[in-house]
Amino acid sequence: MESYTFKPQRVCAKLIDFNLDDDGRIHDLNFMGGCPGNLPAIAKLVEGKNAAEIANILRGNVCGGRGTSCADQLAIAIDNALKSRSA
Repeated sequence: MESYTFKPQRVCAKLIDFNLDDDGRIHDLNFMGGCPGNLPAIAKLVEGKNAAEIANILRGNVCGGRGTSCADQLAIAIDNALKSRSA
């Protein structure tokens, strides 16, 4: 299991931490800061799910006029983690 930390941009969450197992599944997702109801719910929904599939679902989701969202930033974090694994 590998741990990843991502600093999101233009959103309320300050950090995103998660683990990826050897099969590319998400575990122990934690948002620091942000919406105290929605972000823990996202963490519960994605637990044990395929990271690439989750990134595809969440990518492009926006919040207000920010052009991104915490969910979109999670997709970026996952993309970065998956790229670093294959490098």
